[in-house]
Amino acid sequence: MRGKPINGKAIFVLCLASFLAGSLFTSRVSIYPPDNKDQPVPAIPNLAALKHDCDQKRKLVEGSSRDILDEVRETHEAVRSLDKTISTLEMELALARTTQNGGSLGRATNHSLQKAFVVIGINTAFSSKNRRDSVRQTWMPRGAKLKQLEKDKGVIIRFVIGHSATPGGVLDKAIDAEDAENNDFLRLKHVEGYHQLSTKTRLYFSTAISIWDADFYVKVDDDVHLNLGTLLSRLLQYRSRPRIYMGCMKSGPVLSQNRGVRYHEPEFWKFGEEGNKYFRHATGQLYAISKDLAAYISVNSPILHRYANEDVSIGAWFIGLEVEHVDDRSMCCGTPPDCEWKAQAGNMCVASFDWSCSGICKSVERMKEVHNTCGEGDGAVWNVPLP
Repeated sequence: MRGKPINGKAIFVLCLASFLAGSLFTSRVSIYPPDNKDQPVPAIPNLAALKHDCDQKRKLVEGSSRDILDEVRETHEAVRSLDKTISTLEMELALARTTQNGGSLGRATNHSLQKAFVVIGINTAFSSKNRRDSVRQTWMPRGAKLKQLEKDKGVIIRFVIGHSATPGGVLDKAIDAEDAENNDFLRLKHVEGYHQLSTKTRLYFSTAISIWDADFYVKVDDDVHLNLGTLLSRLLQYRSRPRIYMGCMKSGPVLSQNRGVRYHEPEFWKFGEEGNKYFRHATGQLYAISKDLAAYISVNSPILHRYANEDVSIGAWFIGLEVEHVDDRSMCCGTPPDCEWKAQAGNMCVASFDWSCSGICKSVERMKEVHNTCGEGDGAVWNVPLP
C-alpha cells in the first residue's frame, strides 16, 4: 500500500531548516578564535610586493615570447638557407650529369673553381674603348686595386666581349692589346653583333660559372654608372635565398609593327593579341641572378629560346621557374638631378642611366660628372662587411 505523498511545502521547510543548521555550525567554527591567544594573526599581504612579483612574472612571459619569436626567425632562416643549399646541389648534380654525358660546358669541379661573392660582367663592344676607359676612370678599380678587390671582397669585374667575324683580325688584336694593358676582359667564344645579345648573355653566364664559384652573377652595360658598395649591400640581403632574379622589373609593349625600329619583336605573335605587353622582366641595363640560376642557364643553354631582345630572353628563361623576382628601383635611377636628390636623401642608387638613351646619354663625356655627383665614394665598397 502506498504512503501518503509529502506536501511540497513540507519539503521546502525541511530543506530550509537543514541549510540554516549547516550555516550555524560553520559560522561557529569560523567565528570564534582559537584558544591559543599567542598565535600570531596572519598579516595582510604587502601590495607593493605583490605588484613587484606580478611585474617579474610579466617580464618573464614577455621575455619568453621574444625568445620564441627569435627561435621562429632563426628556424625560418635555417629553412631558407637549406632550400638554397638544396637548389645549388641540384644544379651541381645537373652540371655533373651533363658533363658526364659528353656535354661541353667546360665546368671544373666546385673545389677547383675560384671562390667569389659576385661576378660583374660589363657588356661591351669593339667600338666602345672610350666607354671602357670612362668606366675605368670612375667606378671600376684598376690594376692592383682590381686584384685586391677580388682577393679581399670576392668581387670579380670584367668587360665581356666575343671575337670578330674574322678571328685574329684588327679588331681582335686591339682587344688583345687592351687586355694586356688592363687585364680586365672576359673573352667569349662568340661572334659580336647587336642582334646576338641574347646569345652573348647566355654564353656569358655559362662561361662565368665555369670559372668562378660565386653567389651572384651580374650583367651591366658599359654606359651605366654603378655604385659597387651599394650593389654589394643589396645582394647581401638575398645571399641566403635560392633562385634570385634582381633588377628593375618592367613590362613594356611588344612592338609588332615597323620591322626597322629598335626593339622590334619578330615573334610578336607568341605574346597574344596586338597591343599586348611582355611578362615582367628586369631591364637589360643591369640585373643580377644567383648561382643556381646561372647554373640553370649553363645546363639548359642549348634549349633556351632567344628572343630578339636580351632582357626579354632572360625573363622568358625564368618565367616558368620557382624564381624570386626582386624589383629593386635603386638599380635604375636617372642621372642628375634624380640620383643626386636620392643620394642627398640617404637613398644611394645602385645604378644610374638615362631611359631615353638606354644608358647614360653621351656616357663618355658625362660618366665622370655622374660619378662625382651620384657616386658613393671610392672607399664605400671596402667598408661593406662580407662574411
